[in-house]
Amino acid sequence: MIIVVDGMNRDRYRGLLDQMFELRARVFGGRLGWEVEVVDGKEVDQFDALNPAYVIGVNEEGRVVSCVRALQTTGPHMLSDVFSSILDGQPPLRSPTIWESTRFCVDTELLGRGKCRNSVSYATCELMAGSLEYAQNSGISDIVTVIDPVMNRVLKRSDCAPYDYLGKTVPMGKVPAMAALLDCSDERIEKIRAFAGIEGDVFVDEETAASLADKMPAPKAPEVLFDGMVPAASEIRVTQSMLEEYCLDQFHAASDMGELEAAKKLTGILRKAGMIRDSEVDLIAG
Repeated sequence: MIIVVDGMNRDRYRGLLDQMFELRARVFGGRLGWEVEVVDGKEVDQFDALNPAYVIGVNEEGRVVSCVRALQTTGPHMLSDVFSSILDGQPPLRSPTIWESTRFCVDTELLGRGKCRNSVSYATCELMAGSLEYAQNSGISDIVTVIDPVMNRVLKRSDCAPYDYLGKTVPMGKVPAMAALLDCSDERIEKIRAFAGIEGDVFVDEETAASLADKMPAPKAPEVLFDGMVPAASEIRVTQSMLEEYCLDQFHAASDMGELEAAKKLTGILRKAGMIRDSEVDLIAG
């Protein structure tokens, strides 16, 4: 099962992210011997502070078994700022429709062999398919990714061979590293699914997503202010009104279908979370 954690929901999935950072430490700091910083058993770098999207695979028990990070190439990213030697003098890719995919890893200790659902092979393909589908649904056409020769062979075996490479292969820890290009096409996704026998939606449903979220503490009693007064309900209404006004502004300011769809998506998220009420916003979003 795949869940996406990004800047919109990461505060709800701190526990899941901790598991992911621990898996990254075991793989990149331990098995691959990359020069990464591991603190308290977790591998976190400066790019994790840029609100990237994490595509995370979990098993039936809710344990993280795979993960990959997606970051825009229009700002700082690993290939331009850390792995620039791979480019061999070429300028880094900069495009709003190209994302960088890094920190792709699978828990080879927790998962088994073969091609069953709880195998390394299946989890790898499910993560690849999920990340490509997520990118495609976000309007991304291509992915650039830094991989080692082993991962390059995995991509080729799973019918997901890169269509091109950038720069050259350079030493990186215990293994060399290279930059590969993948398109987010239906054909590529279908090939991966067919290879692994993946059917249906790979993403978690709302009930499963809720079960993976951090356990929230019991709600506190309203804070007493002066002479037994509590925060007025009007303060909550003001917040809702501000959010509704913001959503309306986004609809009116949309200059193309992409921006309009983004405004609809934001409105849907806020409405589902109960942060805005039935209003003019819902009429426009509908």
